[in-house]
Amino acid sequence: MALQPDVEVTVMTRSPKRWREDIALVMPDGGELVAHLSLVTADVRLAVSGADYVVLCLPGFALADEMRLLAPFLESGTVVGAVVSSTGFFFTAEDNLPAGTVLFGLQRVPFISRTIVYGSRAHLMGMKTRLEACVSANGGGTVAVALQERVLRDVERMFGTPVCLLDSIYEASLSNSNPLLHPARLYSLWRDWDGVKMYDRNPLFYEEWTDEASEVLVGMDRELFALLDRLPVRKGSIVPILEYYESADVVALTRKLRSIRAFRGIASPMRQVPGGYIPDVQSRYFTEDFRYGLAIIRRLAKEHGVDTPAMDRICGWGFSMLDRVWCGGRVV
Repeated sequence: MALQPDVEVTVMTRSPKRWREDIALVMPDGGELVAHLSLVTADVRLAVSGADYVVLCLPGFALADEMRLLAPFLESGTVVGAVVSSTGFFFTAEDNLPAGTVLFGLQRVPFISRTIVYGSRAHLMGMKTRLEACVSANGGGTVAVALQERVLRDVERMFGTPVCLLDSIYEASLSNSNPLLHPARLYSLWRDWDGVKMYDRNPLFYEEWTDEASEVLVGMDRELFALLDRLPVRKGSIVPILEYYESADVVALTRKLRSIRAFRGIASPMRQVPGGYIPDVQSRYFTEDFRYGLAIIRRLAKEHGVDTPAMDRICGWGFSMLDRVWCGGRVV
């Protein structure tokens, strides 16, 4: 990964005073990259003016509001993209961005990173060696091959990673990554939680992954592929979870997920409260991956007549957890 000196970056944030103009990225090998930001602002007009690309790095629940905020200031020819499409990026754009806007969305996150100091320093824990992206016109219609190719090459240059073109928004949107991965593990951790029990420790999310979580994940993955069979999705554009993680079975998948270097040290989403730990239902693992990940896949499956008993069970449990509120020493 290298800096791109010919790419000017503006950051739009509600907290511009907390950002520095020069930001540092600690690499997996301990080295460091420092990049200069052209502008940090809370003013949407300033942020979008003259931009070739607007890239949304947002959770699913924030997409619609942000798109409505951006829409009046988008210039003709500005491309709007998302670092991950599995939280409904393309579907949300249809209702909130001008028809015909050129969009791009990545199928999976391009890297795993953690904030060290907000607005100035982060740790890159791992990055993909290849990315897949869809380039489309909002609301349907076609994008000229030359324009698709230009967007693809620009995205490739911005992320410093080879990018392959996907054929449809479904290939980018229906990922068996976080929308299935996180709910499977959460369910295996806390499916019997009664809202009262305290835990004495916070388990590592991946390094203590279990065969039960792998069973749930593989079951939901089968249902996803039953849906893909009924959609305009090119064979091979989305890879079954066992194949993606080069695993022959559930036990091998558990072993693989426990061993991935970029996943090391990641705790489960829990809150420390008087007496111990409880699941943090306000974590993005819950608010993002159930409401704007798994729920989207499940809804499309219902619309296309695909039975999803595993997704129904996990999604129902997840939404029951989201309804819980910590209040004065108990969950209600």
